[in-house]
Amino acid sequence: MLTAAGRGFGAVVMLLLLICSACQAQLSSTFYADTCPNALSTIRTSIRSAIARERRMAASLIRLHFHDCFVQGCDASILLDNSPSITSEKFVVQNNNSARGFEVIDQAKSAVENICPGVVSCADILAVAARDASEYVGGPTWTVKLGRRDSTTASASLASSDLPLTSSSLQSLIGLFERKGLSERDMVALLGSHTIGQARCVTFRSRIYSNGSDIDAGFASTRRRNCPATSPNGNGNLAPLDLVTPNSFDNNYFKNLLQKKGLLQSDQVLFRGGSTDSIVSEYSRNPSTFKSDFATAMIKMGDIEPLTGSAGIIRRVCSRVN
Repeated sequence: MLTAAGRGFGAVVMLLLLICSACQAQLSSTFYADTCPNALSTIRTSIRSAIARERRMAASLIRLHFHDCFVQGCDASILLDNSPSITSEKFVVQNNNSARGFEVIDQAKSAVENICPGVVSCADILAVAARDASEYVGGPTWTVKLGRRDSTTASASLASSDLPLTSSSLQSLIGLFERKGLSERDMVALLGSHTIGQARCVTFRSRIYSNGSDIDAGFASTRRRNCPATSPNGNGNLAPLDLVTPNSFDNNYFKNLLQKKGLLQSDQVLFRGGSTDSIVSEYSRNPSTFKSDFATAMIKMGDIEPLTGSAGIIRRVCSRVN
């Protein structure tokens, strides 16, 4: 029978084991060095091939990682389809007919499964894909920390509440990012990913027909040509988020904001007399600062509530639980 001292010693040992386990569960850039040494190069080849076919895909993959991490953490919950036990996040207003690139992640996952079955998570593939996409179109690169595991659940309700809307106010955006541990500077840098990609007419119609003081009249007129005033006419018609260099990752997005040429309302609020004006101005003058801050913010975002250690699973197919 254990004495009180013996039980106390056992408790200490258990505590130390738990602490050690937690340490081992931290994300690491070398997580797959032994278990799947060719994982990163395999993902990279797949992602670069997809963007070579369609340049817009770079923006879509960066956004997919963002929309994943903001809901339940970076756990690939956004990739799950509807099932009897899961209500998919794909159909909330912020994602429906908008989030894309799922098939590219599936292709990368299939390629990795061929060389290392059951080892590399879909959540990590999303994180690596975002980095590789940025680099391919002239954006920054960064070292991706790995070791995330995949969720067995999704949350449409959290996706509805935790993802920004194109109509979001500055204070609403700041609040959403702060709740994820991201500063105003992180937020402005991350939204700078709108230097690439396109948006649907339905997301910017109200802005270009508002005759507001925060939109350049000539810019609004140009955008109206392919975005009829009455919904649903032209709802899916696309316009570049950055009208100057829509396929290159640069700082023209911020220069556009200074000229009141942000396409989305949630873009222009970053430069409209508020607390983020100075950051937008700085990034418009210093592209290297923007790119450095973007990389830093992407690393921070990738650290949002990952499942590690024995939590979660490694999905064999990203769109469903094993």
